[in-house]
Amino acid sequence: MSLSPEPELSHATGFPDLLDVDALLAGGWRPLAFQQFILKVHSRCDLACRHCYVYEMADQSWREQPRRMSDAIADRAIERIAEHAAAHDLGEIDVILHGGEPLLAGPELISRIVRGVRGAVATGTRVNAHIQTNGVRLHDDYLRLFESLEIRIGVSLDGDAEGQDRHRRFADGRGSHALVSESLRRLSEGPYHHLFSGLLCTVDVRNDPIRTYEALLEFDPPAVDFLLPHGNWAEPPPFREPGSPATPYADWLIQIFDRWYDSPVLQTDVRLFREIMRLLMGGHSRAENVGLSPVRMVVIETDGGIEQSDSLKSAFQGAARTPLHVLRDPLDHALLQPAIAARQIGELALSSTCRRCDLVSVCGGGQYAHRYRPLTGFAEPSVYCPDLYRLISHIGARCGRDVARLRAGR
Repeated sequence: MSLSPEPELSHATGFPDLLDVDALLAGGWRPLAFQQFILKVHSRCDLACRHCYVYEMADQSWREQPRRMSDAIADRAIERIAEHAAAHDLGEIDVILHGGEPLLAGPELISRIVRGVRGAVATGTRVNAHIQTNGVRLHDDYLRLFESLEIRIGVSLDGDAEGQDRHRRFADGRGSHALVSESLRRLSEGPYHHLFSGLLCTVDVRNDPIRTYEALLEFDPPAVDFLLPHGNWAEPPPFREPGSPATPYADWLIQIFDRWYDSPVLQTDVRLFREIMRLLMGGHSRAENVGLSPVRMVVIETDGGIEQSDSLKSAFQGAARTPLHVLRDPLDHALLQPAIAARQIGELALSSTCRRCDLVSVCGGGQYAHRYRPLTGFAEPSVYCPDLYRLISHIGARCGRDVARLRAGR
């Protein structure tokens, strides 16, 4: 197989373009090995979601990607993952099948990758397999396959029919709620519930927050991720005016937090809230959207390109790319790319505004992609800064009052 040429990287001025990784190493910093390996097994989708950052935002490189990851690229990716896990003696790794819509890749490729990684890693390395799907094609044949391969399943759902079909539509305009709901009932009500990892909901402040949350709970998800729609200082997210003190997203999420927090029995894990609470209590974040914990994920595209988190595709053309490829480069080389190193150096990657903030250890500057501004790059506060400050402050105040009451009752 011929090796594709190194990608032409778009130039983004500002941070982290000029980050001196050699100076970091000389000062004692050492990168942490990747633990999450996201494989883009298919580059197209059977939905045409209007809020999709892969297809509808700045980076249109999907048009140049092969539709499906080839067996040759998949096999080399498997070797690179096993090589990396062995070099760093990793006891556990996550392999996440993604897209596009990964179910379009077909059962043979999915099985090839999951079985391949498990067969290639050392005996002491546990491989947790996950897939993130829009749910349209999640039929019994796939569920039986995923059970045999022990693949955990995450499904994207934006709430009730109105909320889901506002954005997550087919190209002909039909909504997807009915089909996805049918798939979720198969997953949540039958013998496959143990495979269900949770729901991902992209926030739209036009949708009623409580109705959205309750619509998600109908499927008994073990966890819910609320995703702020991707945007930045140049291309702001909907209803978020850059620099405005208004907090429409915090106001929306706070209503759900209060409903969730006041429930006598927590019905599901809301990851954003749980991570904020963990950080407020001095813990470390396990998510990339809050906190200062090093990001330990890497993406392998359908053509074998080694990339950063695909959320960066919302910023500018080529923002997620590196010059690396699985056919010529070990994954260790990616750890020393300035853009990837920037995700592992904590406060050093933040703007002076963020470093002065009293909530910096909790917020962590917010989602990296949301900091982008032309000329300065990613050295800015999140475009969601006021929302994050209000949400974290509200959660901290509520938890603080309860802790004070508990102490007073001792």
